[in-house]
Amino acid sequence: MNQEISVNNQPQKSLLIPILIGIFCGILLGGFLPFWGKEIYFIGEIFINALLMLVTPLVITSMISSITGLGDIRLLKGMGLKTLTLYMITTGIAVILGLMLVVIIQPGVADTEAERLLLRGGQLLQNASYSIEPNNQVNVENDTFRKSFDDRYLVVLKDQNIVGKIDPSGENNQRSILVQEWQDSEGKIVTPETKGKGLVIDLTIAQKLSGKENSSIIDTLKRVVMSLLPKNLFQAMANNDVLPLIVISLIFGAILTTLDRGIILIDFFEVLNKAILKIVDLILLFSPVGIGALIAGRLGQAGGFSGFATEFLSLWKYSGTVILGLFLHGFIILPFLFYFITKGKPPFLFFRRMLPALTTAFSTASSSATIPVTLECAIKNNKINPKIADFVIPLSATVNMDGTALYEAVAAVFIAQIYGIELNLGQMIIIFLTATLAAIGAAGIPEAGLVTMVIVLKAVNIPVEGISLILVIDWFLDRCRTTVNVWGDAVVAAMVDKLESEVPHR
Repeated sequence: MNQEISVNNQPQKSLLIPILIGIFCGILLGGFLPFWGKEIYFIGEIFINALLMLVTPLVITSMISSITGLGDIRLLKGMGLKTLTLYMITTGIAVILGLMLVVIIQPGVADTEAERLLLRGGQLLQNASYSIEPNNQVNVENDTFRKSFDDRYLVVLKDQNIVGKIDPSGENNQRSILVQEWQDSEGKIVTPETKGKGLVIDLTIAQKLSGKENSSIIDTLKRVVMSLLPKNLFQAMANNDVLPLIVISLIFGAILTTLDRGIILIDFFEVLNKAILKIVDLILLFSPVGIGALIAGRLGQAGGFSGFATEFLSLWKYSGTVILGLFLHGFIILPFLFYFITKGKPPFLFFRRMLPALTTAFSTASSSATIPVTLECAIKNNKINPKIADFVIPLSATVNMDGTALYEAVAAVFIAQIYGIELNLGQMIIIFLTATLAAIGAAGIPEAGLVTMVIVLKAVNIPVEGISLILVIDWFLDRCRTTVNVWGDAVVAAMVDKLESEVPHR
């Protein structure tokens, strides 16, 4: 049996090497020439737009084709129950793994003052000397400190317990920084005239939390339930809100099976679904360039290898804990479940055939944008029953988020460790439950990761502002956890395919 995707009779399997070459070239360009990496980022955006353009029509046609192709609509109950059960199992295991690792490694525990400040997003300036002039100019005698003033920062003079905020509209030259105002620990405006040691704290990343402090698990779940039936279906399509499209497609497909002349529309959606998959084939031909441009652009925005290294090293224990958890879940736990439930199918071969989807997930950091490629790889590369893949994968992209759940569990405990908050077993259980539910409830919410992170922190009374400490490296970890999310979607689809042998192939 041929296991390859065909595009105009050409094997899609041959795209894997070009995609890897594209990733490698993107890393080199964005790492060594960040300016040019940023300049070509628009090519990657074109690639993302092409995929997002197909999400709405593909979700609608694939879900309708899946439901109408079941023959006996009662099969949907068993398939849906198995799918949701596997979602909960894999997500629950991911959260438990994340909690175990963060408790064992303790990335938020530091021994020295400098390490504690670094974990809190600051940089201790042990050898920096400040002289504050009458015109509120801060003369700095330390290159490392001076180079850090690229945006809006907070300067703290520790020896004087005084804080100053940088004015982003002020001049920024090699020897001085214009300060908007200086305040003491009680908030009074002061004019210090001495020298002192201090630290720098980035304020810009904290601005992303604005308006999200009042989120709760109940409000979020209510919002998700309400989004299932939007006021304007076309607006949901325009916004690529997948969950309501899934619901209406399921209902519409089920009703079509009850109509005598419904076969006309059933055939129409079947053909339309195949046509859209052909368009996906064509878009994937440009994936090496698009994926390479996305990676080059994001590395360029981070300042190349040097900028990325600074971000990563400032939180290396936290980042390493998250990446280790994602690695263990993605390469040990999910393959074991796959091997056990599919009764001996080689997980490595399945993984290799899903690589185009996984590399797309890493470059786009979007499970929804990756849906067309995930379906393509699952159905044509791995021969998963199209009726099952069409049902499971779009739903998985909005509900099954193993990587996100693991990340939020690690981040919550990490922030607690930074603030010196000791979590008991009951609080750990609460984090487990809220991280699992919040990952499911993230569907259709803008900046879902931040919203659900707020929910997890508030559940155990951890300071919400602690999220700003991890956002500096979040752009990279987001790509890693999205890749695991998509990998988990594919594994669940394969396991449901094995468990639902009754479902006829089309």
